[in-house]
Amino acid sequence: MAAAVDATSPVIGLIRLNSLVRSPAVAAIDLSPRLRIVMCHNKMDIAPQALSQNVAPYNIYDQKRASANGWERSRMDPRKIIDEERMSGFQWSVVAIMVGLLALDGFDVLSISFASPGIAADWGIDRAELGIVLSMELVGMAIGSVLIGRIADNVGRRATILGCLTIMAAGMFAAATSPDITMLCIWRVLTGLGLGGMLAATNAATAEVANNRFRSLCVILMAAGYPLGNIIGGSVAAALLTAYDWRSVFIFGGVASLLFIPIVWFYAPESIAFHMHRRSADSLDKINATLRRMGHPEIGEMPAESSEERAVRSDGKTLMAPAFRMQTILLTLVYFMHIMTFYFILKWIPKIVADMGHEPSAAAGVLVSASVGGLIGSGLLGLATLRANVFWLTIGAMLLSCGLVIGFGRSPTDIASLSLIVALAGCATNAGIVGLYAIIALAFPTSLRATATGAVIGFGRGGSALAPVLAGFLFAAGYMLDTVALTMALGSMLAAFILIYVRRIARDF
Repeated sequence: MAAAVDATSPVIGLIRLNSLVRSPAVAAIDLSPRLRIVMCHNKMDIAPQALSQNVAPYNIYDQKRASANGWERSRMDPRKIIDEERMSGFQWSVVAIMVGLLALDGFDVLSISFASPGIAADWGIDRAELGIVLSMELVGMAIGSVLIGRIADNVGRRATILGCLTIMAAGMFAAATSPDITMLCIWRVLTGLGLGGMLAATNAATAEVANNRFRSLCVILMAAGYPLGNIIGGSVAAALLTAYDWRSVFIFGGVASLLFIPIVWFYAPESIAFHMHRRSADSLDKINATLRRMGHPEIGEMPAESSEERAVRSDGKTLMAPAFRMQTILLTLVYFMHIMTFYFILKWIPKIVADMGHEPSAAAGVLVSASVGGLIGSGLLGLATLRANVFWLTIGAMLLSCGLVIGFGRSPTDIASLSLIVALAGCATNAGIVGLYAIIALAFPTSLRATATGAVIGFGRGGSALAPVLAGFLFAAGYMLDTVALTMALGSMLAAFILIYVRRIARDF
């Protein structure tokens, strides 16, 4: 039997010479298109006829190796396939859906900010009362992040997202029918439950559909949907408020939430990492169905659990397990402090600008500037993660946030100046937030990823609920904008210092 190898290309196969010596077979090695070397036992001759003909390369060892590689591939962990293979168009489409869901999340969170001038005018409430109203969905988000985030690790990311969309739609439609401030607060808490669970589930789903190279970028792009929703929502809200009252903003949010349900149902399958963690009777079939949609090879059987996975399954069900306790506590503190600065900007801009004598539609436009800056900041940070460590990028964004929010408190009162400083502040504060989402996704295993995201964001969002209330009481106590902005900016500075300490003790970043 003859075997030929094209030596002008990368090594296709190996022929062991000692085997050739013992074998009566003849092996032909094609060293170039014009030269054939014939080896027969110990004798090597140059065949003249080979100078004028090519030999089709063939190597039986290649066949055996290909067969072995196929066998190994069939037993390969599908998570490793996703980690190492190039991202397909289908994977990018799932990331795009997650971006859209966070855009919806961003609009729903700020819908109360867009509506706040009209609510204050209709019901005659002061700044302190308005601060409480602005905080209500943040309270719901904190609860939803913790409770629903844990559910996402038990029932799946996709089912959780669909449930959250239903809750959000119900809360938005109900808010539009509120007869008084009490009922509005109740419905905003309900909406917040869905909003909080949504972020926990989408953060995990995005991290698990991306490969190693683009994981941080994809999580940051997902989080960039938040300011994108602010931009689109702010533009829509400005148009709605010129023709209708504040209730139209909530109706629009409810309709948008309903429209996303079929998109998620048909085009965003459950993550492979979750199926590997759950290991139900039909997990293999579902994993292979998703691998086919991604354009990746299927697996023949479920790989065995590693010792680390078994340890996490038995001992790591709580974030307070020794392996996760410190990073959970510190990342929660970081999120708590920075989110206070972030939500001071987002929640109070419309009211502050309106009190300067500008129209509510102009105030909504300034808020859109913050969102445009946030979207740019998210994109820049995401691209930077391809070359720099996400930890240091996030720390830098937080320190920059502190300075820019202080600058907002001392900015001139014309719309152009306000829009510029608010856009810069939005750029830095949002970059810090999306950087934290990427850090959280990298810090915890699959079995705890949504739980950790929900817990860090849920408890941390105590800061988001506190920010509008604290700023409201500071304003009510007679403090001017510059003092209030300085106070609220300190949150980002403290968050950066804590994150520096986290960087010193964390080995995985």
